[in-house]
Amino acid sequence: MAFRPLADRVVIKRIEEEARTKGGIIIPDTAKEKPQEGEVVAVGPGARDEDGKRVPVDVKAGDRILFGKWSGSEVKIDGEDLLIMKESDILGVIEPVPAQAKAA
Repeated sequence: MAFRPLADRVVIKRIEEEARTKGGIIIPDTAKEKPQEGEVVAVGPGARDEDGKRVPVDVKAGDRILFGKWSGSEVKIDGEDLLIMKESDILGVIEPVPAQAKAA
């Protein structure tokens, strides 16, 4: 089944955090918080402004994003747990760091 969100809604797949800390301690599932980072799966065409013109969404499929802790509605589509939220609930896009900046 294909799913297309409406207006300025975005479909997001949560990116699970490591189950182990940097020090090697394993974190049990009951102590984990839900991740606030995800990957955009699908994007709606955008909301309409007061004049009825379409305002495009700033994110695109494949973007890694941060969102609020209680943002969105949890849904299950084709057996996969996803979130649907408005674009305004997205806090920002995580940009990949270029290799040159890592070495400096």
